[in-house]
Amino acid sequence: MARRPVAWVVSLVLFAEALGVAALNWFLGVVVDRQNMSLAGLDPDMMSTSSKIGGVVFGLYFALCGLVALLVARRDRAPAGLGRVLLISAAVVHALLGAVTWGLVGWTAFLYMVVVFGLVVLLLMTYDGRPEQPADAAPGVSPGVSPGVAPGGGGAGGGAGGDGSPVTPPAPTTP
Repeated sequence: MARRPVAWVVSLVLFAEALGVAALNWFLGVVVDRQNMSLAGLDPDMMSTSSKIGGVVFGLYFALCGLVALLVARRDRAPAGLGRVLLISAAVVHALLGAVTWGLVGWTAFLYMVVVFGLVVLLLMTYDGRPEQPADAAPGVSPGVSPGVAPGGGGAGGGAGGDGSPVTPPAPTTP
């Protein structure tokens, strides 16, 4: 299935984007610092420092999102809790940046943002509704059940159908 390759691609793209965002903001901070530029009377040193700090913060954010995608790819399990929230927020950030880049940068940047947005959403949707079971587990074996024992056999509450359900299905009725 395409779940693991999508997670690997998303992790690589987010790590590359983390480096790119951090390097771009650092470069802009250096440019402002060397040219001693000011915007509406703001302190150039403060502008340079805030650009560098912003680049590091957003770089770490995208790196953390890439780490979550990497863990999803390694474990082949859906992201949960904070990891899922981080990936959803990364999708929202890319959607908003895509809307902004269409007018400010051009259609190629918009296309990049939409592709990353689509990859993150695809990562989130391919694991949605799946049982929390790794792909390398034996098929038909539930976690916590020994492979040699029938899921519903022997014990209180075992179903008659052998499907592991605790309730016996109703008898069929004929009209």
